[in-house]
Amino acid sequence: MDLEDGGDSPWGESTSKAEPSESTSTPSQPVKSPTTRHLRTPRRAGAQTVRLEALDDSLGPLGPLGDNAPTPTVEQPPAPPQKEQTSLTHNLRQPLASSQSSISRNMLDSVDLNDEAESPIGPRIPPPVEPSPVSPVKRDTQPSVSIEQAAKPTFHISVGDPHKVGDLTSSHIVYLVKTKTTSKAYREPEFAVTRRYRDFLWLYNSLHANNPGIVVPPPPEKQAVGRFDTNFVESRRAALERMLNKTAAHPTLQHDGDLKLFLESESFNVDVKHKERKEPALGESKGLFSGIGLSVGGGGKFVEQDEWFHDRRVYLDALENQLKALLKAMDVVVTQRKGLSEAAGDFSASLHALSTVELSASLSGPLEGLSDLQIRIKELYDRQAQQDVLTLGITIDEYIRLIGSIKQAFGSRQKAYHAWHSAESELQKRKSTQDKLLRQGKTQQDRLNQMNAEVADAERKVHQARLLFEDMGRLMRGELERFEREKVEDFKSAVETFLESAVEAQKELIELWETFLMQLDAEEDENAFYKPPVEAAARPSEETAADSQAAAVVTAEGEDE
Repeated sequence: MDLEDGGDSPWGESTSKAEPSESTSTPSQPVKSPTTRHLRTPRRAGAQTVRLEALDDSLGPLGPLGDNAPTPTVEQPPAPPQKEQTSLTHNLRQPLASSQSSISRNMLDSVDLNDEAESPIGPRIPPPVEPSPVSPVKRDTQPSVSIEQAAKPTFHISVGDPHKVGDLTSSHIVYLVKTKTTSKAYREPEFAVTRRYRDFLWLYNSLHANNPGIVVPPPPEKQAVGRFDTNFVESRRAALERMLNKTAAHPTLQHDGDLKLFLESESFNVDVKHKERKEPALGESKGLFSGIGLSVGGGGKFVEQDEWFHDRRVYLDALENQLKALLKAMDVVVTQRKGLSEAAGDFSASLHALSTVELSASLSGPLEGLSDLQIRIKELYDRQAQQDVLTLGITIDEYIRLIGSIKQAFGSRQKAYHAWHSAESELQKRKSTQDKLLRQGKTQQDRLNQMNAEVADAERKVHQARLLFEDMGRLMRGELERFEREKVEDFKSAVETFLESAVEAQKELIELWETFLMQLDAEEDENAFYKPPVEAAARPSEETAADSQAAAVVTAEGEDE
């Protein structure tokens, strides 16, 4: 019965319902049996496809995709109006099946050309806020330097005004050290102190002891003979200035307390003595390993296990030999320039002596001028020799001393290696003693507890010594790379300055000779200009000149007879 009713009623209802959907004038249709209304509601929703077919018939066999489709249906599914449609469906949602058909009709009817023209305007109003993403790009491009560079202090140190102080037995050279810095660790941005050579030497030893593994720029070596010579004092002053500027430019050494004490202290000797009393016997070995409680012995012969360090050691030895040979050749060049200077001085003295003996003014004048020229050439050779020392010679000497400082850093690493292995051997001794006590049983419990503590302490020392050795190796790798970069820059600058000074000296020498030749030519022109009037005044007539010449010939013949 249900199947038969279901077979008859759906067609009748669908046909009868399809007409009211277009005319909407049959209010009595929904009133049927409650059972059919309750059971057929989902099928009525599915039966709306027949209604859509009726609508599609008016558009053509292809439906909305055909050629006869109206323009509103083609522009029906824009993205912005869907938001309004969802809001409409949310507001018109009803539990009845008839509400679903009305929603579908409302969705179709709500799409107007006016709505489509206005709907994109609504959601597109917020996009004017889009220029805001440009601000992060500007913020990223604003900082021109990194924070590390901005926070890194700068130093400009000058060493000058060398003067001799003290009596005959305690005489020494004192230098004025002026510092300009942006570091907040110092009381003033600019200050000046006086230091002598041994103060620079104390600074180097302190920095080397406080910073194991770091290549500390060394001061120039001592010199017993000629230490008050003007050229030597000037070369030492320049070397000390380079040492301080390189030390202050180092990212680690610039924060050392001993550098601050050296640059800033007004009572340097008193502060150093106070520091030594506060930290007695702060030598290299104790300053390096006393913090972790390690004793450094001589150890056996060190065998380098790292090929990188081995190659660097061989390279540094070869570089040191080459630099020493270059320094010797540079000394020969400087000696030759000084010899030329002395020769020019002797030549000038000889010319001056000859000019005083010569009676003829036309010859004594040029001789005296040539003597003065040789004096100026002598000064030029002296100045060029000093410039060679201060440009290329001081750079060669500095890097020879820097290689010595690197070797000291290698020595500190070797001591760290020996300290590590001595700590390991000590640990093995403690462990063997611990094993003996463990075999003896509980009779030596107190001794066993003490030995356990000693073994733990020995393990801690081994661990710290190993970390110290590894950290020192990493630190030295960075220091050697820094050494290579600075070596290229310094030698390039020194060679350029050396060549420029040589070219300028030759230009000056040529100018001196050209000026002297121009003076000689000017004097000859003046003599040629004034001679004709004097000759015209001396000869009253050609006849008297001829008679006098004949008389001279006669007298000469008489004398010959």
